[in-house]
Amino acid sequence: MRTTIEWPDALLKEAKVRAIEKGISLKEFVRTAVERELGLREGPGARRSFPVLKSQAPRTLHLTNREIERLLQGEETNEKKTPV
Repeated sequence: MRTTIEWPDALLKEAKVRAIEKGISLKEFVRTAVERELGLREGPGARRSFPVLKSQAPRTLHLTNREIERLLQGEETNEKKTPV
């Protein structure tokens, strides 16, 4: 789909420079930036938030892969989550 966006000249220039630095087109740069902002981007370079967990003492938090997967899916485990 095509669209027209009016940008300030300085913003467009900076976006073009960043795209060139990354070796990608302006179209790809804008698409990935919007995907990242909307939380739709996955794979290498994608940002993901992780739960903050509290252990009873430093370096004593032990989680299984299953517990980690549950945390990433938003389920509770036996560990207490610390609010961010």
